[in-house]
Amino acid sequence: MPKKFDNSISVIMPAFNVAPFIQEAIESVLQQSHSELELIIVNDSSTDRTCDVVESFCAVDPRVRVLNSRKNLGGAGARNLGLEAARFRYVAFIDGDDLWHCEKLKRQLSALKSRGAQLTYTAVQKVDSTGCPFGAMQAVELEVNYNTLLANPLIVCSSVLIDYDALGRPLMPDIRKRQDFAFWLKLLREGALAHGINEPLTYYRVRAGSLSSNKLSAARYTWRVYRDFELLPLSEAIPSFVSYALRAFLKRLNR
Repeated sequence: MPKKFDNSISVIMPAFNVAPFIQEAIESVLQQSHSELELIIVNDSSTDRTCDVVESFCAVDPRVRVLNSRKNLGGAGARNLGLEAARFRYVAFIDGDDLWHCEKLKRQLSALKSRGAQLTYTAVQKVDSTGCPFGAMQAVELEVNYNTLLANPLIVCSSVLIDYDALGRPLMPDIRKRQDFAFWLKLLREGALAHGINEPLTYYRVRAGSLSSNKLSAARYTWRVYRDFELLPLSEAIPSFVSYALRAFLKRLNR
C-alpha cells in the first residue's frame, strides 16, 4: 500500500462500446500536468474495438492497465471493479467518452489538501459527439452538504476526485443508474467534506444512446436513490425530487 502522503492518483475509466471516443478520453488522462497516476480501464464486455484501442495504450504506457469483464456489469459494477484494483490514496473517475482539461487533477489535488476535504468536483462543459462545446457551462457550488445535494445533484461523476483512503475505501451502491449520486450522498451523510471548483475542467460528452441520455429513466432511478437507498420518507423525498426535476427542466431550456 502506498505511503499515507503519496500524491499518486488511481483513475478509473469504465468503458462499454466507446471505440470512437476512448482514445481521446485516455489521452486527456495521460496528458495531465499531474502525471503521478495509474489509469485503470474496465472494459465492460464491449463488442466493438474498445479493447483494441485500450491495448494499444497498454503497450506503450505502463501507467495504463485494463480489466476485462466477461459480462456487462454496468456503471456500478465496472467502477467497483476498478475501485477494488486501485492502488493509490486518491481516486478519480472518468467515463470512456468524456474528457479532462490538462490541469484538472493538479487543481483538484491542491483543493483537497488546502480545504481539508475528502471529495472535490468541478464545473462541466458539455461537448457533442465530435468534441465541440455547446450550451452553457454547468456551474457548481463551492460547498455542498448532504441536504443541498439531495435537492440539487450537481456532482458529475467524471468531475470527481476523492481521498479514497480517508473515506475508508468504500464501494458504490449496486444500482444500474445514478449509482454515483447515491455514492456521493452516502459519503456526505457519513461526514465527508466536499469542495467544488467552479471552472469547466471536465468535458461531458452528450451522444445518442449514452446511458445518461434517457432522462425519464434517470428520473426513475433518482427517485429510487431517495426512497430505496437514502430511505427518505415521502415528506422529504417529494420536495427533493421536485427540486431535482425543476433544475433538470431549466437546464434543458438553457441548452
